[in-house]
Amino acid sequence: MYSSPVFEGNFYQFSEQEPQRAPIGIFDSGVGGLTVLRQLYRHLPNESVIYFGDTARLPYGIRTQAEILQFVREILTWMQQQQVKMVIMACNTSSALALEIVQEEFNLPILGVILPGAKAAVQQGSRIGVIATPATAKSNAYRHAILEINPDVQVWQVGCPEFVPLIEQNRIHDPYTTEVARSYLEPLLQQEIDTLVYGCTHYPHLAPVLRSLLPSQVKLVDPAVHVVAACAQELDLLGLKNTHPPLPTRFVVSGCPRQFAQSSIQWLGHTPVVEEVCFTDATVSHLQQDCVG
Repeated sequence: MYSSPVFEGNFYQFSEQEPQRAPIGIFDSGVGGLTVLRQLYRHLPNESVIYFGDTARLPYGIRTQAEILQFVREILTWMQQQQVKMVIMACNTSSALALEIVQEEFNLPILGVILPGAKAAVQQGSRIGVIATPATAKSNAYRHAILEINPDVQVWQVGCPEFVPLIEQNRIHDPYTTEVARSYLEPLLQQEIDTLVYGCTHYPHLAPVLRSLLPSQVKLVDPAVHVVAACAQELDLLGLKNTHPPLPTRFVVSGCPRQFAQSSIQWLGHTPVVEEVCFTDATVSHLQQDCVG
C-alpha cells in the first residue's frame, strides 16, 4: 500500500453493512471526465458520484510520469478518505502512465479508460487513428493495447497539445480550434483511417468539429462509454451496485471552483456547486463555494 498523510474532510458516511451505497470516484485534470460522468448518469443512474478535477495542475498531457504518478497517488488517497467504493481514472494520460502502478498500491478497484477504448476500437475497424495528449501518445499505451488484442490491425497516433487548453477555455467553436483540429487529423486522414479513438476524455467535447472534418465512414470511438460498461460489470462482480436513490453528485476541484462551474454548465445542463480542495503536506482543506449564476 502507498503510504501518505491522512487527509481530512469526509462528505459521505457509510456503514460496513451498506458498501453498495458508497460513491464512485471519478477524476480527471478538468472537465474532460464529465464525458465519463454523463455516461455513468445514463447507464448507472443509481450510483452516487464524487467528481474531482485537478484543474490547478492541468494539462496533464505535458507532465512527466513522475509528476502524474504523484498527482494520482494524492487524488486516490483523498478518494479513499471519502469512502469511495471504486475509482474511474477518467484521464487517458493517467491511465497510460500510472494505472498499473496504483492498482498494485491501493486496496480498491481502479479502472482506466485505455483498455476499454482499445477493445472497442478493434471491434470497429482495422485502420485505427488515435488522437491523444502528447504524454499518452508518447507512451504508446493505445498502440500496445490495440495490438495486443489484434496484432493484424494498423494504428497511428497523433499528440494534440492544444486541444485540452482550448476545451477548458470554452473555445470549441472558435475558428482557430477547427484549424488546429484539421492539422492534427491530416496525417491520420492520409493513412485512410476507418476508426478514430478519442484518446483523451476531453475530446468528445470536440465531436461537432471533428465530425465536420472527417469522412462520414470514419467511426468515432469514445472510451468513456466503454469504461462505464466495464464499471457496471465490475460492480456486479463485486456485489457493489447500488439499488437505492443516489445522493447528489459532489464536484471538487484543485483550482478555481467558479471557473470549473462555468465551464461545465454546457456539459451538465446546470450550474454545479463546486468545492475547492487544497492539497498540502498534511491535510486537504475544503472551501465550499456558492452556486455560480
